[in-house]
Amino acid sequence: MSLKIPIDQHDHALGAPDAPLTLLEFGDFECSYCIAAHPTVQGLIARMGERLRFVFRHMPLGEVHPHAELAAEAAEAAGAQGRFWEMHDALFERHAELGPELMTMLARRLQLDTTRFADDLSSRRFRDHVKRDFLGAIRSGVPGTPAFFVANELYVGSIDEQSLSAALQGLRLHA
Repeated sequence: MSLKIPIDQHDHALGAPDAPLTLLEFGDFECSYCIAAHPTVQGLIARMGERLRFVFRHMPLGEVHPHAELAAEAAEAAGAQGRFWEMHDALFERHAELGPELMTMLARRLQLDTTRFADDLSSRRFRDHVKRDFLGAIRSGVPGTPAFFVANELYVGSIDEQSLSAALQGLRLHA
C-alpha cells in the first residue's frame, strides 16, 4: 500500500527534504506499540544521521486511548511554537501520565507561551490537522499503530532497528 497524501511542508520532519532515505510513522502517543517503537526510531535517526528524513503523523486511536487525541493536539500546539519534537519525545517518555495536567507541565518545562498553548488546546485549534493525518492514514490503508512507510510504501515487518534499517537500505540500493 502506498502513502496517499504526499509529505509536504505541513508535516513534522527531522532531516533534510532531500535526504536519500525517508521513514514516515503514523503514531499514537498512548499506544503501547508506538511507545515501544519510539527508542527504535530514535536509534535509527541517530545512526543514519543526514541520510534519513523522519516524518511523524498522528493517528490517535481515541476509542481505546482516551488521551491520544489531546496528546496529538498538544504536540501540534507545541509545534506552533517551534517545539514539536521536544513535546513529541516528552509525550512518549511520560506516556503513563497522559492528561491535561501533564500537557500543562510539559508546556511550562519546554518554556512555551503557556497561555497560547492552553488557548490552542481549549479551542481545539489543531483538531483538523490531527484529523487530516488520521484520515490520510485510513486512506493509505494503515491497519493500526504504529505504521511505517518507507519511501511512500507501507512497511510490513518487524519493528526493530535492524529490520527497519534493512528496509530503508534495501529500497535505496534498488532505487
